[in-house]
Amino acid sequence: MATGTDDFGDFDYIVIGAGSSGCVLANRLSADPRNRVLVLEAGGNDNWIWIHIPVGYLFAMGNPRADWMFRTDPESHLGNRVLNYPRGRLLGGCSSINGMIYMRGQAADYDGWRQMGNTGWGWDDVLPYFIKAEDNFAGASAFHGVGGPLHVDRQRLRWKLLDAFRDAAAQAGIAKIDDFNRGDNEGSSYFQVTQKHGFRWSAARGYLHPVMKRPNLRVQTGALVHRVLFRDGRAIGVRFEANGVVRSVHARAEVIVSAGAIGTPAILQRSGIGPGERLQAFGIEVVKDLPGVGENLQDHLQIRSAYRVSGVETLNTEAGSLLGKARIGLQYLLTRSGPMSMAPSQLGIFARSSARYATANLEYHVQPLSLAAFGGNLDPFPAFTAAVANVRPESRGSVHLKSADPAVPPAIHPNYLSTEEDRRVAIDSVRLTRRIVAQSALARYRPEEFRPGPSLESDADLEKAIGEIATTIFHPVGTAAMGQGSQAVVDHELRVHGMAGLRVADASIMPRITSGNTNAPSIMIGEKASAMILNAARSPSTPALVA
Repeated sequence: MATGTDDFGDFDYIVIGAGSSGCVLANRLSADPRNRVLVLEAGGNDNWIWIHIPVGYLFAMGNPRADWMFRTDPESHLGNRVLNYPRGRLLGGCSSINGMIYMRGQAADYDGWRQMGNTGWGWDDVLPYFIKAEDNFAGASAFHGVGGPLHVDRQRLRWKLLDAFRDAAAQAGIAKIDDFNRGDNEGSSYFQVTQKHGFRWSAARGYLHPVMKRPNLRVQTGALVHRVLFRDGRAIGVRFEANGVVRSVHARAEVIVSAGAIGTPAILQRSGIGPGERLQAFGIEVVKDLPGVGENLQDHLQIRSAYRVSGVETLNTEAGSLLGKARIGLQYLLTRSGPMSMAPSQLGIFARSSARYATANLEYHVQPLSLAAFGGNLDPFPAFTAAVANVRPESRGSVHLKSADPAVPPAIHPNYLSTEEDRRVAIDSVRLTRRIVAQSALARYRPEEFRPGPSLESDADLEKAIGEIATTIFHPVGTAAMGQGSQAVVDHELRVHGMAGLRVADASIMPRITSGNTNAPSIMIGEKASAMILNAARSPSTPALVA
């Protein structure tokens, strides 16, 4: 139980959350020595060995040392299952525990944001921020940068089975491409990853640690934020708890909430910003009635079809014995390659679920392994998984408080497969998987479907099976959406509607989810937000430019 209060002093900028966007903000805002910057992170340091070894995500997710350990409400279209919902709780946030895939999405995603009235968020507007952030192994080009804080690398191993799957996809009409990040990601390729020399390269490692010794930057870990403080419609500080003491800290310029798609709406609601009636029910004084706070939750739902194979190596067999595990460990120790350097997914495919879609609406993560549930044991026979997600779902969920107590997790209700079209796309995606696997390029490995199972052929049977095996791919966004209208939370410069001195900068501002993994867009949002904040400080009337 926290006791007492303590004045923590004054800063120009207070950043709530040291996740993917928050680390960018810490770096860019403190680059000017005149700015005093405080970062408040509820989790701890990222000095655990398994954060930096790529395969360590298996140990980080589901571990309270690195994960908030959230769980969803029962999902009615997933057989009323409750899903684990990992979110990073340490420096680097989700970039310290994620699958390390570098994926921007499609140009049409951002052009769609701009067409919704969000000036400055089209593809041509955001591409310079992606490039600025990047240190790409392939060198500088019209689409990629070098010298930025975020190192993007090629993967350090290949599997014959995945090469064959890619050939099969080509036989099924899905072209091979060499880069997913030029604005049109339809096709197959090996994912680029946020790694360097076989180590994870998180936002903390790229953006935060190199500047931690700046005298004008303070990073406070173990800081559980209670609420943002206001005076006369302006954010003036933050109340947080650290080491059993409740403290108040004052912001001379701005407070930026960067706690992610789950943490950000919860903090805003505890601060009195959100749906008024819900807040009053918890005894929270309404500062600004914004009904969209916590609404518009979007996520990518993954359907993990699995196939038994023969005559080819998979991780199931390589890691299935003590000798195999020792060999894998030695390979990583000597060369920083092999399975311990693996991202969870190696081969990516973007495709259309049907001819009704003008651009790719499915993303495959193809893996040379299989397991019944994430975090469980590998199956005791050679197999692969072709996991597929609808990257532009129609379903919308919510994140809302269950208590005014900041230690109580919010209610998370993704509401997966709640529209007929999402269910249609899910069924079509399983059929597309089967069509790819049936091609001659994979025939020599004799693939046999065992999940969801070849006997399931009707729409009704497939829909039921999908509900039993589908799970999150960990991409929640949209709960403090950018735009205008009754459900919008922030404007195109990420300022909370009706409030001064308060912005949001993280994946929660996405009005629509991007067509792919969401970490690279979150870092881009941090870059663009930093430029807007710094430009506003220099000249409130000057448009945001790349700093």
